[in-house]
Amino acid sequence: MGKIIETSRISKIYKMGNQTVEALKSIDITINKGEYVAFMGPSGSGKSTLMNIIGCLDTPSGGNYILNGNDVSDLTENELAEIRNKEIGFVFQTFNLLPRASSLENVALPLIYAGFNKFDREEKALKALESVGLAERADHRPNELSGGQRQRVAIARALVNDPSIILADEPTGNLDTKTSYDIMDLFQKLHDRGNTIIMVTHEDDIAHYAHRIVRLRDGLIETDVINENITRNNPVTTGSE
Repeated sequence: MGKIIETSRISKIYKMGNQTVEALKSIDITINKGEYVAFMGPSGSGKSTLMNIIGCLDTPSGGNYILNGNDVSDLTENELAEIRNKEIGFVFQTFNLLPRASSLENVALPLIYAGFNKFDREEKALKALESVGLAERADHRPNELSGGQRQRVAIARALVNDPSIILADEPTGNLDTKTSYDIMDLFQKLHDRGNTIIMVTHEDDIAHYAHRIVRLRDGLIETDVINENITRNNPVTTGSE
């Protein structure tokens, strides 16, 4: 499998008044196409900062970041936005759905920025909803859906552009235990189809769905290990939770 993410001596420094905060000190990490990786660590460890840099939401203060063969370390905001739209599908803890838009419209949103016409947008969005078991909820707004269904819509939106990687930031943080496991079953299914998934979580049981667990502490990688005890539940069959 080829490399999809490669960082070299990545650092991130924030200026806060007279203080300097070194969020990341020197991060070297390689992630191959098709991997399923969890980032873990206590508050302030740097895991969210690293996720933001990998997701092209922020740029490093030093070092290099190669995404899918392209050096994205020093791109402008507009260039980063274009990379995000083409290469990365985001899943957030708070779902980030437009409240007045239907599930179909929410999923189709990235395709507007990508320049697809209305017919193609709706066709691709419906296929993405089908892939997460929610085609029958295409016309429902977020307030007509359960928390688990909202997260499925968010996952469909992340998938709709056929991104190189799916980045999930605490994807189960706002869900109850049963629904959390249902969503992790869905990520398992997406990984089985060949998707590259990178997840930030502080929950050990959720991290063990990933095949590789990277733990950060004080802006450095503390451990980077293959998960020998992968959690696998039953395959996802419905989107009714």
